[in-house]
Amino acid sequence: MGRFVVHLLDKHIKSKVQYDMANLTKNTFSADLIRQAKFFKALSHPARLSILQYLAETKTCITGDIADELPLSRTTVNQHLKELKEVGLIVGTVEGVKTNYCLNTQAIKDFKTSAISFLGDLNIDTINCKK
Repeated sequence: MGRFVVHLLDKHIKSKVQYDMANLTKNTFSADLIRQAKFFKALSHPARLSILQYLAETKTCITGDIADELPLSRTTVNQHLKELKEVGLIVGTVEGVKTNYCLNTQAIKDFKTSAISFLGDLNIDTINCKK
């Protein structure tokens, strides 16, 4: 087989596996667990945590380039802003040539409540694993 055909087959198999995994996830786990996992994933990178901290510390929406305020490249910041926007932790609205970034306080409150509930439901008092 030619390299092009093999590449197309590999691409098809990869997309099929991703599709099957997405269906498995939807059919195996509750919508609440899937939503929580997405939030935890969004919080799993120090750059994204840093962006959230920066937005919280400024106590206002930021218009302009957050990369100027953080020790991260513009590309890196934009990639992480996209991740945070996708799960709804921040909101970005375009105003002219700039984007106005704000914390989505309601989404953060909801996630905080959900995370506390999830962690509280873990019965760790009866675990007796030996260290």
